[in-house]
Amino acid sequence: MLRSVNLEDYMITKPLTIPADAPLFEAVDLITKNQVSGLCVVNSDGELAGILSEMDCLRGILTASYDNGSIGNVGDYMVSSNINSAKASDDIIDVAADMLAKGQRRRPVVNENNKLIGQITCRQILAAVRKLTGTKSPTK
Repeated sequence: MLRSVNLEDYMITKPLTIPADAPLFEAVDLITKNQVSGLCVVNSDGELAGILSEMDCLRGILTASYDNGSIGNVGDYMVSSNINSAKASDDIIDVAADMLAKGQRRRPVVNENNKLIGQITCRQILAAVRKLTGTKSPTK
C-alpha cells in the first residue's frame, strides 16, 4: 500500500509563472507551448498572487469576443482569493485527497512567506503513486 511522503519529494520546483500585468495572450502562449493546464501568477518578489487556468484564459477570450473588447491582462481573469496552496512538508496523500475533493488539477507550493517554491499536479501525484506502490504494468 502507498505510504505517506512529503510533497517536496515530487513537486515541480520551477513551475511556469507569469505576472498579473502580462497580456492574457502571453499566458495562452505559455500554456499551449508547454502543454500545461495553468500557471502560477507571482508578484515581483516571487510571492503567489494567483492562479490562472486554461479555462480562465478561455473565459477571458470568449468574454472579449462577445463584448468586442480587448482581451486584457492575466490579473483580469486569474483566481486571487481563497487560493488553496500547500507547504513542501505536507503529506502528498492529504493534498491529493483535497485536490480531488475540490476538483483541482494543480496546487502551488509556498514557503512560510507565501513565496512560490513549487507546484504539485495530478501528473506528479500519479507518478508518486506509481513509484511508491511498486506495481508493474501488465505486459501485452
